[in-house]
Amino acid sequence: MLIDAEGYLIQARYIPSPNCDERPDRNDISLLVIHAISLPPEEFGGEGVIELFTNQLDPQAHPYYQALEGLKVSSHFFIRRDGEIIQFVPCTRRAWHAGVSCWQERTHCNDFSIGIELEGSDNQPFTPMQYTRLVALTQAIQAAYPVHDIVGHADIAPQRKTDPGPCFDWQHYRQALETSR
Repeated sequence: MLIDAEGYLIQARYIPSPNCDERPDRNDISLLVIHAISLPPEEFGGEGVIELFTNQLDPQAHPYYQALEGLKVSSHFFIRRDGEIIQFVPCTRRAWHAGVSCWQERTHCNDFSIGIELEGSDNQPFTPMQYTRLVALTQAIQAAYPVHDIVGHADIAPQRKTDPGPCFDWQHYRQALETSR
């Protein structure tokens, strides 16, 4: 996989999200944050995440969506259960994925991070294809930017978030990263 100079993954489907802006320092990209999301909760394969990240989620389409009305969020990447990668925000811009956050005494993690959402939840294992694509995407990101820390959303917002959750196999992911270098 390859990320171009403008921050686009060549192999991804691109669906632009309006929920992004300029980074304070375009050269300060040092953190990778792994998330998990499913909309509706525990349901996979639908358009809910895409609609949320593009401000097109109909609050009447599902009772859970009413709590999300007006929410402006995004992520750089979304990896579906089948391994498809969708990019919403170029890596050179700030996606709105971390919220109130702190890593190693630095606040506002969106300023210096890239966010990857995995289609999933705290309650179900992720697919082998998701790990395969996540490893390849991580390597492409590390080849393009000086990312030296990889964390979960729960690590930077422990009072608010649990994702990617207990079903995310950190050992498998880190081992796969090491063996595929």
